[in-house]
Formats: sequence, structure tokens, C-alpha cells
Amino acid sequence: MTPNPAKRRPSLAGLALAPLRLGYAAWAIGTFLVVGGGALLLLVVLPREHQRRRVARRMARIYLAVAGMPLTVRFPERIPAGQCVVVCNHASYLDGIVLTAALPPRFAFVIKREMSHVPVAGALLKRLGSQFVERFDRRKSAADARRVLRNATQGQSVVFFPEGTFTRTPGLLKFHAGAFVTAARVGCPLVPAAVRGTRRVLPPDGGLPRPGRIELEILPVMLPAGDGADPSVSALREAARASILAALGEPDLTCSGDTDHPPDTARERSARASTP
Repeated sequence: MTPNPAKRRPSLAGLALAPLRLGYAAWAIGTFLVVGGGALLLLVVLPREHQRRRVARRMARIYLAVAGMPLTVRFPERIPAGQCVVVCNHASYLDGIVLTAALPPRFAFVIKREMSHVPVAGALLKRLGSQFVERFDRRKSAADARRVLRNATQGQSVVFFPEGTFTRTPGLLKFHAGAFVTAARVGCPLVPAAVRGTRRVLPPDGGLPRPGRIELEILPVMLPAGDGADPSVSALREAARASILAALGEPDLTCSGDTDHPPDTARERSARASTP
């Protein structure tokens, strides 16, 4: 079969748009460095954690607006005024910025421990009171899970990405249990949320950032049943996952078997089953 030359050569439209795409990517990255650097300076000097979180929220909103990634939050009134646990799908490195911009500043993020070693980002996350959890060492992972639960019993609201990672393929991965154990044992509301648009705006495969709309939908609140026993935790996890999956309209990757994990190593994938 004779190959089609049109499929091998970039289109004229693509060639014409290439400088614009590169220019936008430079703008988005440069803006991130400027806004992130300013945020880091403020977070270093501000003495109180609640002040630092308010600044981070404002800076995240400024960055998304200036970078051409307008954020819409649907049904923010569903977020309880008191303590709660938020769980959200994970599609891009941009998700943390989006939830920082969207949620009230009282929330702490539960994040994989590797992020604590990332320059600038690690320092920012530590100053915001983020809670880092080990994913590979079972003993350290269990200790981190107990620490997260202990802080939650003292009234702290937390945000989890229960998939633990994101994939090149659109869809929802299996959820780890940590967020649901925390909500069930503390007895606080669980708030599912669905983020859309971040996968396109900042592709997981390392593609250049691009402008686009981002939406965070706060889904109906769920109340845990029982005292944190396994059946209630499992039921809460499955109910929250079903709610997020329906809102996303993306494939269930636990059913399709398509679980491509480009950011992770084989060791990371094998460790997911033991991660809280």
C-alpha cells in the first residue's frame, strides 16, 4: 500500500500555529515561575499557616487567570462549613493548583512523599501544612496514615487524590482507602469532586501547556456510616468513586484494563496495593 504523504507531513495550519503554541507555553511557564516565586517569598515570611494558605489561594487564582486557564467552580455551596474530607480525581500536575484556588484555605493536602523533594514545589507544600505520605515502605506508609488520621481527629479538613497518580489515558483508576478510612473514623462528611480540563491544559505525557477552560464540580456530600469498619469504608469508597466516574464521563480503567502509568515506575505500580 502506498503511504499517504498527507499523513506524514505536518499541515500548513499546524506549522502556522506552532510559533503561537511555543509562545503561549513560554508565557505559561514564565508566569508560573514569577507567580510561584512571589508566593514562595510570601510564604517564607508570613508567620501563620492560615495566612500562608490564603496567600496560596490568591496566587493560584491569579496564575490560572493570567495564564489563560479560567477556572469555574460548580456547586461550591456543597462544601460543608465544618470539617470534611474532599476526594478528587487526578488528571494532571495542575490539579493541586486548581484545588488550592477553588477550596477554602482551611484544607490541607495529602500528597505523595516524593513531592517534598521537588525544588520550590516541595518548599511551598511544606509551608502550607501539606501532609506527605510514603507509598513504598509499608511501615512508613502505615505511620503516615496514622498521622493523617490523628490530625483529622483534631478537626483538620483534608484533600486526597485517592488514585495516588494519574495516567496518559483518560479514565479513573482504583481508589486507595486512606481518605475513606479517615472520613469514616472521624465521622465527618466526605465531599467528592470532579476536575475537568486539566488533562488537556497540561498533558500528562509531558506535552506543552496550552490555554483552556478548567472546571471543578463539587458533587453531593456523602456521610459515612458506622464506626470506620471495613464494610462502611468500602461502601463509602465505591459510592464516591461511582459519583466521580459518572460526573467525568470517562472510562473506568479498572474495568478496561488500560492502566498506562507513564509517570510511575514498575516498583511504584506494584506498591499501590499497599498505599493508604
